[in-house]
Amino acid sequence: MRGLNVSRVTEFTLLGFSAFPQLQPALFSLFLLMYLCTLLGNLLITATVRSERGLHTPMYLFLCALSVSEVLYTVAITPRMLADLLAARHAISLRACASQMFFSFTFGFTHSFLLTAMGYDRYVAICHPLRYPVLMGARGCARLVAWSWAGGCVMGLVVTASIFHLTFCGPSRIHHFFCHVPPLVKLACGRDVPAVALGVGAVCITALLGCLLLILLSYACIVAALLKIPSAEGRRKAFSTCASHLTVVVVHYGFASVIYLKPRGPRSLEGDTLTGFTYTVLTPFLSPIIFSLRNKELKAAMKKVFVKRFSLWST
Repeated sequence: MRGLNVSRVTEFTLLGFSAFPQLQPALFSLFLLMYLCTLLGNLLITATVRSERGLHTPMYLFLCALSVSEVLYTVAITPRMLADLLAARHAISLRACASQMFFSFTFGFTHSFLLTAMGYDRYVAICHPLRYPVLMGARGCARLVAWSWAGGCVMGLVVTASIFHLTFCGPSRIHHFFCHVPPLVKLACGRDVPAVALGVGAVCITALLGCLLLILLSYACIVAALLKIPSAEGRRKAFSTCASHLTVVVVHYGFASVIYLKPRGPRSLEGDTLTGFTYTVLTPFLSPIIFSLRNKELKAAMKKVFVKRFSLWST
């Protein structure tokens, strides 16, 4: 803007849960407990899959990769949020904010791509069981996992580069507890801000809806194949291998839709904070619980590993 002395922003202030000052100690305790449970649950799943030979199958390889992505996604956001709940000053540098955005989007979209790969794995296992060893061999699984991580990195790089290519003229207060796109776009200035915001939103929504569409197509084929099984017991056993994955998909995309498909309109700090909490803290917390409780084979293996380790410690 001509004639105005505009200074660039070099650091931001994360307002986070400042709208709930009296609840911050209780929120810190709650979020810390959820954070530790998330780490413990995902690390326990990873250790169980690694130590039990009976779980060295494509389905559990994807589950292991999914647990790693959830741990890294949580580490990218939650420790900073916990520190800000106790700190008096909530400043974050421009570079640290860009790093947090890159890693959160990288691991978040890697999670979505891995869920899609898991849906394809269940489709091949149920609809093409004879071709399963060929299509989902060790090389094929490793390729799908690698492409999921590569896709997540590309998404993180595209989103972060697009947002931080903008100029931030102030104010410097981010109405969120981490560096997310919508509150940062509001702080940017320049003619290209609407185009960048529209482009980033379109890319994110297209990627999420594309993954969801592929998962829905996989399950449509799975349901069609299950209806051809004559016995109800056979249908139940076949679908039981999909139950935990399907539940996590519903939770993941249900909360993601609240973030990305939220209609435009006046937003409050409290509303943005609570909706962000559901996706960044609650979803990673629920995923290992769902997989460990709804997957009987994994639950039995975890009990076996726990008993074995406990007996070793006791001796």
